[in-house]
Amino acid sequence: MVNRSRLSVFVCTLLFLFLIACNQTASNSNTTSDGKPAANVKTGVKPVADSQVAVIETADYGRIVVELYPNIAPQHVERFKKLINEHFYDGTAIHRVDPNLGIIQGGDPQTKGGNQQIWGSGSSPYPNVPAEFSDIQYERGTLGAARTQDVNGANCQWFITLKKQPAFDKQYTVFGRVIDGIKNAEIIMTAPTQTGSERPADKVVIKSVTLQPRSSFP
Repeated sequence: MVNRSRLSVFVCTLLFLFLIACNQTASNSNTTSDGKPAANVKTGVKPVADSQVAVIETADYGRIVVELYPNIAPQHVERFKKLINEHFYDGTAIHRVDPNLGIIQGGDPQTKGGNQQIWGSGSSPYPNVPAEFSDIQYERGTLGAARTQDVNGANCQWFITLKKQPAFDKQYTVFGRVIDGIKNAEIIMTAPTQTGSERPADKVVIKSVTLQPRSSFP
């Protein structure tokens, strides 16, 4: 009886230590909204530009050209290019500007309509894209994927940071960088907004987003 009792205590102790070790591992990683582990952070990888760039043509503010990083965020670049080829972004608008945070945000198909109360809530017909976090920092000109509270909640919306924003680092997927038209983006960022909101007072229309050769933009 004594030996069996000691054996039971020993087994329970081992199980307790194993559970503690598992919990420590889980607590050191990012998690999704449902508690599942998020994507690992890709570190030490230098961005390599795709052979194509995205050219964002606005109606009133000129163009913004972004190079894309498929070696950093392949699924986000694939989704962005797919939607561009489908003319998904044509006629949408920059629905959020915040000079204090230093961002402009677009990519919502709801902005094609007039109900501004739902701007920022739209998505594409396709499933969300899993997080592809990296150690690339958010700074002036970084292209990031907007998402929900779920780290795997990116879909079609994107944003550009126009100053260093360390709070975004390793929390939002970086998938490109502005290489031309950065001043146009900064002018958009400082556009007057509607009272009590981050929506531009005058609609900032994106006429088109097209893919063009990277070699055309040295």
